[in-house]
Amino acid sequence: MLTQDLSGSTAIVTGASRGLGRGVAGALSLAGAQVIGVARDRTQLDEVRAELGESFTPVVADAADPVVAGQLIDAYQPRTIALNAGARPLTRPIHQHTWETFSCNWHVDVQQVFNWTREALLRPLVPGNTVIAFSSGAAVAGSPLSGGYAGAKASIRFIASYAATESERAELGIKFTAVRPQLTPATDLGAAGVAAYAARQGLDLATALERFGPALTPEQVGKAIVELATDPNLGDTAYLLTTAGLATAS
Repeated sequence: MLTQDLSGSTAIVTGASRGLGRGVAGALSLAGAQVIGVARDRTQLDEVRAELGESFTPVVADAADPVVAGQLIDAYQPRTIALNAGARPLTRPIHQHTWETFSCNWHVDVQQVFNWTREALLRPLVPGNTVIAFSSGAAVAGSPLSGGYAGAKASIRFIASYAATESERAELGIKFTAVRPQLTPATDLGAAGVAAYAARQGLDLATALERFGPALTPEQVGKAIVELATDPNLGDTAYLLTTAGLATAS
């Protein structure tokens, strides 16, 4: 299979300090990219730097800030952008949310993807560059204990699709795609979600995890992101991601 080499290229990963983003940063680094990791927690970013060494450059910033998106794209001219940053939703049923808690993922997850996508099109990025936005399996199945999370993640998929259309119309050659990872207890966000749904169903956590089955790991997610960034045959605008790997999303 023909693949593109990431050696010597630059990648930007938002939400790189923990969870899936940390797995993506590690995989891109292993593939030869210089990774610019964006997150708000300096201590966690320094831990990633200690793990990955000089191939990882920590940037303490709010990924949802439109100024940050423009500045970092201009400064680093990335070959790959992985937009993983997002808010951890409050796990309560709908009537126990306020509008502020319900909409938190719109103000972080969606705003981040919108800002970075806009900047990638305006600059524009070099033909052949890739922008990967993290949606969620909840975008299809829903998430009744997570406020506006599912709707926000569905909008992220639409933004990636719209951007891919604009790239094609303008003959920019930029690849935009959304990836929808299955819920996984291997991250803090996913573990909180699994625990909340277990409690709602009257299950103890151990039983819920057993029924859940094999968990998607940050390392598996990182491998999939490298595949999307390097394999020109993976050109769809949305993919499901499970422990079995990537599959085209309908």
